[in-house]
Amino acid sequence: MTSRKPDEPLARNSRLRLVRPRALATARRAVTTRRTRPAPRPPEGTPPRAELARQARHVLADAVRIARWAAVEHGADTAPRTGAGARPAQERAAAALDLTPGQIRAGWDRARLAGLVELHGDTARPGWRLHAWDRDDSAVLRGWVALFDAWSLVHPAPEGVAPSAVAEVVEAVPQVLSLLQLSQGPVLVPALLDLLGQRVEELREERCEVPAAEQAPETADAPALDGLPTLLDWALEGLAAVGALTLDPGTEERHATLTPLGNWAVWVKLEQICVAAQSPAGNIEQSAEDMLRGCARLTPGPARDEYRAWLAARTLSSAVAELLAVARGEDALLRGLAFEALRVVGAPAEAEVRATVAEPSLRPYALLWLAEYEGADPDDAQEVLTREESTWLWVDTAAAVADHGESELLVRHLDSAVQGTVPALLDEVRAVGHPRTVQVLVALAAAHPDPALAKAVRRAAFQVHTGGA
Repeated sequence: MTSRKPDEPLARNSRLRLVRPRALATARRAVTTRRTRPAPRPPEGTPPRAELARQARHVLADAVRIARWAAVEHGADTAPRTGAGARPAQERAAAALDLTPGQIRAGWDRARLAGLVELHGDTARPGWRLHAWDRDDSAVLRGWVALFDAWSLVHPAPEGVAPSAVAEVVEAVPQVLSLLQLSQGPVLVPALLDLLGQRVEELREERCEVPAAEQAPETADAPALDGLPTLLDWALEGLAAVGALTLDPGTEERHATLTPLGNWAVWVKLEQICVAAQSPAGNIEQSAEDMLRGCARLTPGPARDEYRAWLAARTLSSAVAELLAVARGEDALLRGLAFEALRVVGAPAEAEVRATVAEPSLRPYALLWLAEYEGADPDDAQEVLTREESTWLWVDTAAAVADHGESELLVRHLDSAVQGTVPALLDEVRAVGHPRTVQVLVALAAAHPDPALAKAVRRAAFQVHTGGA
C-alpha cells in the first residue's frame, strides 16, 4: 500500500498533531475570527432571519413543548431517557400534551438533537437553547441546524440495507442538496437519483486507488446500486421530517423542493459561515452573562480591562458568585470566559474556585485556574488534568465552537486533542459522558472535508445517540 501524500485528506486512523489544548483561546477565536470579516449576503429571496426563526420554531414546536413539560414536571432534571422510568413519563407527557406516545418519543429525540435538552447520566436537563428559545432567533436557528445536520439519526434507515450503503448515501446527500439549492425550485426525484448514483460511484472510485486484487473485502464487496431508490426515498423523507425540503407526488413524477429553511441552511454550509450572532456587547452595568457575551468579541487585553471595570462596580463576593453561576450554565463559551474573568479576580476567588473542583462540569476549568494561580505556566497547566478531564474539556470547547464559531475552526480544533489517533479520540469521547457529545460529533462530521474521517465520526455520533458501544 502506498504511503499517504502530503496533500491527501487526513485518514481516520491518521496520527493527530499533539498540540497543547488551549480551550479558552479556541473558544474565543470562535467569536473573534468571525467578527473580523463581513458576512456574505444570503441568496436573493431568502426570508429575513426572523422569518426563518419562526419557521424553525414551527418545525420544533412539539420538541419544545415536550422539553418544557419535562422541565416543569421534574424541575431541574427531566425524565430518565432509558429504563423502566421512561415509559410512565412518556405516558404522562402524552396525556398532558395531547400527543401520542410515538410523537412524544420523536419529539424528545428531536429535543436532544437540537440541544433543547442535554443528557447528564440517566437524566436530562433543559439546554441553554430552551431558555433562549422565545427571545433569541440565533439560538433557534442553531438548534434547527443541529437537527438538520442529524437528519440521518432522526429517520431510521430501512431495514435489511447494508450499513456501508447507508453511510455512502449519507456522505453523498450534500451533493443532492446542492443541486436542489442551485435549481431554486422543484427537482424530479429521478434526476436526484441519477445524481446520487453518480456521487456514490465517485466515492467508491476515490476509495479504490489500489488494484482490485488488493482491495479490502468491504470495498471489493461494495453494495450494488440497486438499492439506491429506497435509500434516496429514506434520505428525502428524513430531510423532509426535519423541515429541510418538501416532497410532492406530482402529476407524473415525484419532485422535491427545498424549503426556505433548507435553502438557507445549504447556503450556509456552502459558505462555511456561522449562523448565529452574538448578543449585544456587555458593560459594567450588565449582568455577568451579558458582560461575558460582550467580552467574547474582544481580544484578551481589552476583555481583561472590561472585566476589571465590571468587578470594580461590585463587591468581589457577589461578583465571584455571579460568574460561577454563569459557568454552571449550558453555554460552554461563557463557561470558559467566566473563568478568564475569575483570573482577573485572583486570590479573593481561590476558595470559591477550589470548591468547584468537585463539580464535574467545572472541574477541568477550576484545576487549570488553580494551577495558574499557584504559578504554573499557562502552557504547562494542562498537565494537571487527567486524560479523561482533558477529553471532557476538549468536548466542552468543541461545543463552544459548534455553538458560536465556524466549521473550519471546529475542524482545526480536532488537532488539539490529546489522543494520538482519531479512533482513540472517538473512543474516549464516547466514554467521557459529556452531555453535548452527540451534537459535537454531528457538527464535526458535517464540517470535516475528509469523507473517511467524517464517516467514522458520524458512526460514533450514532452509537452515542443510540446508546451503543
